[in-house]
Amino acid sequence: MQRTTHYAITAAQVIACAVFVWLALFRPGVWDSQREVGSAFMFVGMAGIVTARYQLGGSFAIRPEAHKLVTHGIYSKIRNPIYVFGSVLVAGLVLVLHRPSLWLLFVFIVVMQTLRAHREAQVLEAAFGDAYREYRRKTWF
Repeated sequence: MQRTTHYAITAAQVIACAVFVWLALFRPGVWDSQREVGSAFMFVGMAGIVTARYQLGGSFAIRPEAHKLVTHGIYSKIRNPIYVFGSVLVAGLVLVLHRPSLWLLFVFIVVMQTLRAHREAQVLEAAFGDAYREYRRKTWF
């Protein structure tokens, strides 16, 4: 991926996360414990996504591609931290909005991310073989 495209996609993701958090914080309504917990989840999710994207660097791709096996930072513990922290952010949003029906959206997103992670794992295993299998053995999701 070209450097300018990489920066543009990263900036768009960071802005989208920030907009979600801003909307949650400044949404009218009572600040109860559910909204507080949801806001904390959203902050953790956004911070995790930004950190993971930074650590992934130029290896980020829209479609599953094998550029380089990233195994440092968050990636030393979690193979798909962007998906994990994205789910945390969405769970926080559902809590903040007080809309239980949105948990269906959360479940749908988790299923789709799991399927995408499986496809990415196939591409990485084909490209990096034993190195990827060892990495997968030592990490979560």
